[in-house]
Amino acid sequence: FISRMVRGLPWVRMKIAASLDGTTALHNGVSQWITGPEARADGHAWRKRAGAILTGIGTVQEDDPRLDVRLGDTHVQPLRVVVDSRLEIAPAARILPPPGEVLIYTASHPAATAAQRAALVQAGATVVDCPGAPGVSGSHPKVNLAAMLTDLAQRSVNELHLEAGHKLNGSFVREGLVDEF
Repeated sequence: FISRMVRGLPWVRMKIAASLDGTTALHNGVSQWITGPEARADGHAWRKRAGAILTGIGTVQEDDPRLDVRLGDTHVQPLRVVVDSRLEIAPAARILPPPGEVLIYTASHPAATAAQRAALVQAGATVVDCPGAPGVSGSHPKVNLAAMLTDLAQRSVNELHLEAGHKLNGSFVREGLVDEF
């Protein structure tokens, strides 16, 4: 709350599960869990206390997570947030159905993705335009992460729990947007 009131930004906590060699999964993609039951329960406790849980499109496409609180009781599910610069999320993604609301931040041009936007809204998501600087080598624009955090604060998110892959995590770290690891 103090972070949101003073800085105009939610407190950002990055959760990372990594092996001793710094990887987050087996190189062949077979592994689903690199943590044990106790660590997963702890992760859900952190999710439960957050106002929002954020991930990237890469995680949605690779793991198809629900990103909700399933371990332990909760009366209110945190807001689920997806950073999806090109608006590539499938309308059938498991993150979209209830419980809870879903925000998708994109840098895609509204007219170019009208059908995709309509399908996502039909699936229950809210699509938010948040374009930023072009990506690597002038590629497609990326979501402006700082602007996204400001928008989340304006939506009364005090605490953001980040569960993403190495690319989005790296972007948050490079931009100095992480308050706690």
